[in-house]
Amino acid sequence: MRSVNVGRPRERAWADIGRTSIEKLPVPGPVEVRTLGIDGDQVSDTKHHGGVDQAVYAFAREDLDRWATEFGADLRDGIFGENLTTSGYDVNEAEVGEHWRVGSALLEVASVRIPCNDFKGWMGESGLDTTAWVKRFTADGRPGPYLRVLEEGEVFPGDRAEVVHRPGHGVTVSTMFRALTTERGLLPRLLVVDGLVDEARESAEAYVAARS
Repeated sequence: MRSVNVGRPRERAWADIGRTSIEKLPVPGPVEVRTLGIDGDQVSDTKHHGGVDQAVYAFAREDLDRWATEFGADLRDGIFGENLTTSGYDVNEAEVGEHWRVGSALLEVASVRIPCNDFKGWMGESGLDTTAWVKRFTADGRPGPYLRVLEEGEVFPGDRAEVVHRPGHGVTVSTMFRALTTERGLLPRLLVVDGLVDEARESAEAYVAARS
């Protein structure tokens, strides 16, 4: 784990509810990871973010580096609003339901980040080209996962994320993201996932029912 990043609500005119916590900065650690998130991190828009299925958000340093090349600008850890900036593991090829041991915490890959206008606003405030940003991020198909906290614990920047359980169904973070965004025909595949988040299950069941 390259860094652990947290943020507090900040007033921003471009944010849908007038404030946002997307600006996250690395902390030296150690930090406590709890059922509803990391100590020192606070969700602003609790209607669309947070909760047990979006307690922690992870994004790969390797993907930040790709975007940095496209933007022609340096991107620091945490700039995409991620709590954990990972390195050395393709988090988008992680299976939904996969378990990671990070420090003394046990995390489960639960869902995917769907880009929103607040994300675009933050990219603009950061001095980056936001032209068709939501569309570009979606087309890339590498959103990073939201994680559940199965066991609370302490995490330190630099802790290794160890995969301790992989379900074996083949439904990856990228698969789930494409199913919910650009490739709706993949939705039925999500139904093999135990503990699938409600929003995804409802979308998949509705898709199947409409074609029955």
